[in-house]
Amino acid sequence: MNSKDNKPQDFALAFAAAWNRLERRLSNSLGAIRGISFAEYRLLHALQDAPKSQASRVELAYAVGLTPSGVTRALRPLEKLGLVSTVKNQRDARLAMAALTSAGQELVNDASAVVGDSLAAMLKGSPKVSAKLESMIELLESIGR
Repeated sequence: MNSKDNKPQDFALAFAAAWNRLERRLSNSLGAIRGISFAEYRLLHALQDAPKSQASRVELAYAVGLTPSGVTRALRPLEKLGLVSTVKNQRDARLAMAALTSAGQELVNDASAVVGDSLAAMLKGSPKVSAKLESMIELLESIGR
């Protein structure tokens, strides 16, 4: 197999490695300053963006790329910390919604500033990426549609 045939695989491997570095760096920053991981931040941010800051486990799973049971497991510690609450449906327990609490809202706002500062520092060291950020976002959003 020649290298031209490996370009899609090379892309996938480079993308996965870049994502791993990005997630690790953001998790380290968030953990040191706000005490949460980037994965937890993504869940809280998805809740913040949902109507009334509430979403089902299925909606959150779709938003962050987990399974609904994975979302349930990830939300438990956030609920114990008072960042998320469960809004039960009176007719059907399967329709329970996760809701961002006021403490969760405050944390996600603070964490967003940490993420922004960390990304600004990362992009400062990557001028090629900074120059093409908008087009890269468009390309990445078009994958898998």
